[in-house]
Amino acid sequence: MSREALDDLLAGDVWAVAEGLLGWTLESVIGEQKTAVTITETEAYAGDLDPASHAFNGRTPRNLAMYGAAGTVYVYRSYGIHWCMNVVAGIEGLPHAVLIRGGEPSAGREAMETRRRRRDNLTNGPGKLCEALGVTGALDGADLRKPPLKLVPGPGLGERSVVRTTRIGISKAADLPWRFIAALRR
Repeated sequence: MSREALDDLLAGDVWAVAEGLLGWTLESVIGEQKTAVTITETEAYAGDLDPASHAFNGRTPRNLAMYGAAGTVYVYRSYGIHWCMNVVAGIEGLPHAVLIRGGEPSAGREAMETRRRRRDNLTNGPGKLCEALGVTGALDGADLRKPPLKLVPGPGLGERSVVRTTRIGISKAADLPWRFIAALRR
């Protein structure tokens, strides 16, 4: 898929981007270690329309990256402990972003195991995924079209279909069905 196709995907509305990212590969090259996941779970956050969004009350130093161009990375600390990563979607200046909630390791598993200090449950949550890929706040504002983080076409959904559910781990607007999961077909 061409860069134009990636740009077209990222320019869509936040819900289309959240669903469209499923099956794509997120690569990182941190400390000369390449790791990658196939994205399997995302959540959409719609800026000032969404009480659960970090941009609901306007621009702050923390959420500044959310106002960037589509494909900008917004990285923040969750509960002061875990780094979480979002992909900015849509029009520059409109703070819509997609949280990358989970993925399946596709490259650099040993590096992920070392970073996570374990062999299982490496990337099945947004904090775990960031730790496994080496994503920290230093990458806030990065462009996903070039290293050290890169979004590239992946294997797609294969034998999976998209399941849409309510978001998890939030207290505001938790009833909105803005979570997208690549689930095995039954």
